[in-house]
Amino acid sequence: MTLQQIYYALEIAEEGNISRTAEKLYLSQPALTNSIKELETETGITIFNRTGKGVTLTPEGKEFLMEARSLYEQYNLLADQYKPGRMNRQHFGVSTQHYTFATKAFIRLIQEYGTSEYDFAIRETGTSRVIGDVCQGESEIGILYESSYNQKVIRRLLKENNLEFHEIVTASAYVFLHSSHPLAGQESITFQDLQKYPCMRFEQEKTESSYLAEEILSDRKYQRSILVRDRATMLNLLPEVQGYTLCSGIICDELNGDGYVSIPYREDKQNKNQTMRIGYITRRGEPLDPIGLHYIDEIRKVLSL
Repeated sequence: MTLQQIYYALEIAEEGNISRTAEKLYLSQPALTNSIKELETETGITIFNRTGKGVTLTPEGKEFLMEARSLYEQYNLLADQYKPGRMNRQHFGVSTQHYTFATKAFIRLIQEYGTSEYDFAIRETGTSRVIGDVCQGESEIGILYESSYNQKVIRRLLKENNLEFHEIVTASAYVFLHSSHPLAGQESITFQDLQKYPCMRFEQEKTESSYLAEEILSDRKYQRSILVRDRATMLNLLPEVQGYTLCSGIICDELNGDGYVSIPYREDKQNKNQTMRIGYITRRGEPLDPIGLHYIDEIRKVLSL
C-alpha cells in the first residue's frame, strides 16, 4: 500500500468515475485501474463497486477511505511543515522562580518575533522544578539565585543534574509590601520591624527546605508565615493581611500593578543582609541557541532599565 494508491482511491471516490479521474490525474485508465486493483488485493477488500455509470464505494471501502483520508491529511501536513524554503518553527522554554523581570524579558522576546511561527513557554515554578525542567530538556534556561546561605546546596543539585550556573546580576535584600502597609513609609526596614507582620513565601514542590526557598534571608525564623504558589495570589494577599516578602528589589511595576513598594532591608548585628547572585542555568557544555541568547540579552536590557 502506498500513499499514491490512497490518493488515487480518494480522487476516484470524489469523482465517482475512473475514466474522468484518469483524465484529471493525467494517467491512462488501465494504469489507474491496475493501481486500485493492487490496493484492493493488498487490503483484501473491494473498495469500489463498478457499474456502467461509474463507481460507488462498498461499505468496506467507505470505512477504509475514512481511515485512509486521515492518514493522507497527516502526510500533507507533515510535508507542508518541512517543505523546502519554509521557515522552521521556533521552539524555546524557560523555567523561572517568581521574577517579574524574567516575565518582562519573555514578553519582549515574543514581541521581537512578531508574526513568526513559534512554540514558546514560560514556567514560573519552584526551585526544584526549575532545575528539573532544564535537566530534562523541558526548558533551555532556568532562572534562579544563589547566596552565601544556599550556594552549597544549589551547586550540589546542579552538579548532580549536569547543569551550570551563569551569574547575571547581584542584589541585596529588599522588603516588598503594599503601599498601605504600616512600614511602607520607612527608608529602610529591620528584621525586628517585620516580626509582627506575616512573611509571605512561595511554596516549594518537593520540600520546604530553607535552602531551596526563593526568598532571601530564608535562614531566619519568622513568627508568622504564609505560603502561596503563584504571584497573583501573593499580590492579592499582601494588602489584605499586611504581609510582606523579601526579594531582590528588582521589580517591574507594570506587571505587579499599582500600590506596591520595595524598601531596603537594614541589617543589624544579629540579622545581617545577604547578597543574591541571580543568574541562569543551562545543561553543562551545551551552548545556548540564538533564541536563548536573545532571551538572556532581553533580561540584561530589562535589568538595566
